[in-house]
Amino acid sequence: MGDLHEIQGWLDGHLGELANRHGVPGTSVAVLAGGDIAEAATGVLNVRTGVAATTDSVFQIGSITKVWTTSLIMQLVDEGRLDLDAPVRAYVPEFTVADARASAQITVRQLTCHVAGFEGDIFTDTGRGHDAVEKYLGVITEVPQLFAPGERFSYNNAGYVVLGRIVEVLREKPFGTALRDHLATPLGLSHLATDADEAILHRAAVGHIEPEPEAEQVPAPVWSLPASNAPAGSLLAMSAADLVRFAAMHLAGGTSADGAQILSDGSVSAMQERQVELPNLGILGNAWGLGWEIFDWAGGVVIGHDGGTIGQSAFLRIVPGTGVAVAVLTNGGNPLALYSTVMDHILQELAGVRVPSLPAPPDRPEPVADPARYVGRYAADVVEYTVEGDAEGRLWQTMTPRGVLAEAGRKEVRSELVRLSGDTFVTAEPVDGMHMPAAFVGSDPDGRAKFLHQGRAVPRVER
Repeated sequence: MGDLHEIQGWLDGHLGELANRHGVPGTSVAVLAGGDIAEAATGVLNVRTGVAATTDSVFQIGSITKVWTTSLIMQLVDEGRLDLDAPVRAYVPEFTVADARASAQITVRQLTCHVAGFEGDIFTDTGRGHDAVEKYLGVITEVPQLFAPGERFSYNNAGYVVLGRIVEVLREKPFGTALRDHLATPLGLSHLATDADEAILHRAAVGHIEPEPEAEQVPAPVWSLPASNAPAGSLLAMSAADLVRFAAMHLAGGTSADGAQILSDGSVSAMQERQVELPNLGILGNAWGLGWEIFDWAGGVVIGHDGGTIGQSAFLRIVPGTGVAVAVLTNGGNPLALYSTVMDHILQELAGVRVPSLPAPPDRPEPVADPARYVGRYAADVVEYTVEGDAEGRLWQTMTPRGVLAEAGRKEVRSELVRLSGDTFVTAEPVDGMHMPAAFVGSDPDGRAKFLHQGRAVPRVER
């Protein structure tokens, strides 16, 4: 296996070319191994200003924030102030979704591992004040329950906002302040911003989007998603090195570099335990823990999380027991391709772990003899899928953005779906740089799929 010095040389020699190849305007990478960090950056933070990306630049980490939120929750568990298996209402009595019974039953643990069952992609703007998270609880009171709490996995941003509100209530301070006071400051992180007002004090990356397919990338129209979703990942930004310093704490049994106990060793271990198995999608992990995504990869188990905001994508991977963690931060282009190449090389060299290839359609797709199980309309707050069959045994999916995705400029996409295995399909042509999977799960009395699952369980709304 290689060493960190060799990895530094590889990053210095290859990162710029890889970013150019995949149209990534700017990227920053940090690698932790043996307690030391190698880091590299290339490109620009904003194509309009031409400001160079450096290793101390801050990029949004998006949903990787959820692991920080869970760490704040587990600190409260360590202090004896919170029980993971208690109902959410034990701490936030006003928590309510449309289903009264589910509202009373949903536990803190179920929120951390995305099995609470209510619609989770609600990005309503409640302002930029310190009460943005508190106000959000008034937004979700009519959010539908898609399935019974604990029944299945469905990625849930709204659930993490509720977790953030629990932190606010028990800490008696806004979420961003709690994150800084109880994680960032004790860990000694100096290139971190909990909101746009702090980000402007650093070299801050701006996300980039294509206004039309194949068009030149331009800076995203806004810097971040609404502050209401901060605990789920709408605001937090940092350098790649600070992100792997956070990872180092989780590799060291909850201990910081200067020996402070940030989390108990028991809580660190509990976060990595499998809580729910995931459908076969090929782009997510195999299971979810408390906050962490769990990947069963060739060479060993890996934990991590990804994050996506408006034009920015972030990736964190940790190999428990090896001392190795890698962060890849980007601001546009085809970040998945860049991530796959960089992460695979580094993890193979330092930990003997291979990153699996992204899902791809078979060379000779089999016809779908009976499409009735799949065809229909599936809808959630931010997206609608219409699945149709044709006389030649082919399936077609039309993805129509709604809500915040439509406002961010996402366009409708029509794709052929081809069977990967069982009830899992992929798009015949790449979408956003990859063949997007779709797993059809559950069955109604007529044998039709109840959900189209792409990480979120999007419910069938009509035939």
